[in-house]
Amino acid sequence: TGIHMFFLNSVMVTVLATIGTVLTCAMVAFGFARIQFPGRQFLFVLMLSTMMLPGIVTLVPQFVLFKTLGWLDTPLPLIVPFWFGGGAFFIFLVRQFMLQLPKELDEAAFADGASYFRIYWNIILPLAGPALATVAIFSTVARWNDFMGPLIFLNGERWRPLALALRMFFSSEQGGTNVGNNRWNLLMAASVVMLVPILILFFSAQKYFVRGVALTGLTGR
Repeated sequence: TGIHMFFLNSVMVTVLATIGTVLTCAMVAFGFARIQFPGRQFLFVLMLSTMMLPGIVTLVPQFVLFKTLGWLDTPLPLIVPFWFGGGAFFIFLVRQFMLQLPKELDEAAFADGASYFRIYWNIILPLAGPALATVAIFSTVARWNDFMGPLIFLNGERWRPLALALRMFFSSEQGGTNVGNNRWNLLMAASVVMLVPILILFFSAQKYFVRGVALTGLTGR
């Protein structure tokens, strides 16, 4: 297994997890921001309260769940959970942005016979582009640099991402792709390979990131 395989693993996990995060957090945020239903505020506060729960607390239950499902040593634990809402912070961020969009858009669409999904997909989602770009950047950086998840859920080298593979360069006892403690030049080269995609992403999407954060207010509706 070469470093190119680790790089491709990181790209696959990052892209799939980010797509799931953006799509599903936008759907949940749309429900909280644009649809009136009983218990909406309670459920929103309950969702926000999960942000106070340290991730390490849920690590053991997640491990047991993924072991029961037979997902250990596969990329599924690093991808599938992000297709179920993407996280409370991202939902909050997108919801606050959607609250600022005029309600008249929904009313006009309803008058033309549009459903909630049609409004979400054709009207709200395109207008929420800056907020979704911000979510995509945050999610991409988090998934690309994730070390703890692969360390816990992956045993072999087949699906090991670049962040975890770099750790192999620090030890001369593992063999294979390892370069030993005296090959710092290769370690630095591998670190640059991991850093460059994030730098390119940030500088190319900087204006969307700044605009998404600036336009996402703290409206408490």
